Amino acid sequence: MQNNWWKINSEIRIDTPFLAVYEDRIQLNIERLIEAVNGDTQKLRPHIKTHKIGEILDLFKTYNINKVKCATIAEAELAAIHEIPDILLAYQPVGVKKERWISLIQKYPNVAFSTIVDDLKSAKALDESAKKSNLKLTVYPDLNTGMNRTGISIHKNWIALIDEIVKLKNLHFAGIHIYDGHLKGDVEHRTAIASNLFFSINEEIGNIQKKLGYELKIVAGGSNTFPFYATQKNVECSPGTFVFWDSNYQIHLPEQNFEPALVIVGTIISKPTPSTFCIDIGYKAVASENPIDKRLVILNDENLIPIAHSEEHLIIENQGKNEYAIGDTIYAQPYHVCPTCALYDSVQVVNNEHQICDQWQVVARSRKINI
Repeated sequence: MQNNWWKINSEIRIDTPFLAVYEDRIQLNIERLIEAVNGDTQKLRPHIKTHKIGEILDLFKTYNINKVKCATIAEAELAAIHEIPDILLAYQPVGVKKERWISLIQKYPNVAFSTIVDDLKSAKALDESAKKSNLKLTVYPDLNTGMNRTGISIHKNWIALIDEIVKLKNLHFAGIHIYDGHLKGDVEHRTAIASNLFFSINEEIGNIQKKLGYELKIVAGGSNTFPFYATQKNVECSPGTFVFWDSNYQIHLPEQNFEPALVIVGTIISKPTPSTFCIDIGYKAVASENPIDKRLVILNDENLIPIAHSEEHLIIENQGKNEYAIGDTIYAQPYHVCPTCALYDSVQVVNNEHQICDQWQVVARSRKINI
């Protein structure tokens, strides 16, 4: 890896903390994603929860990536605004979300929208809303393969749920959705568990296809199981973090050849003791759901260790011999980039000459854009 790839030489002065994204590295990561599916971009349905940025959606399209997955109505609307032709909402729409979903579909009739469902009551409610709006909605039953977050358990009669969904006249059953983010460990371990479950499910899907008389799709996995699903036929893969990568996946997914493409830029604001200093990367500037040793990595110096954290402050212990002064710039890589990106209204775009050349708005960090 190039030394100090993260350092910004731009004369543009921007108040810290801010996010810097590196355009050449984003493009490299997209190209490596495409290489992983042997150039077949139809196998790719990247999740946009990581970036929530329209310019990256435009970049996807230049690489012939024309399908995405979303977690919020705002993300789906952003994708529609940027003319992504195929958008999957991987979040069962209930209550007000259901009505917003219908409104979004009505506003963008040329977009192929779809969503997930995991119980019959919700499917029937969606069917009734579709009937009232004179729509036919595309759905993917969501299968729970062990994460126990959403979905119908594969140990229950999920085929019976599909049989009931098929009967609903205003829903079109397009295939199934699987997210197995709970799978950890080395790539061999992740692949072994994912493959055992997948081949069993795929056999049942084959039987359902024969009965229905049309081909079904499988939308499966995230970053953890991408290497496995990338090699399977008729599977759309949904990694998202690849676009920026982060220190978590650098450590735990070493088999995936993506490069870090986002850093948090901060400033030393105080030196309260001879061996510590304070920077302005607090809770509100980096995802803080993990213990303090798994929130960020300081890139300037491996001997700079986070020891205390609060809303606007991060205390760093200097365990090395390098000297730092108030006003010095600190660069940090987040441990979990997705919620970190959602903390910022915009990102600063850095070109291959280490200059800030543009600013992109993180539009879909809002819960609502228009709908």
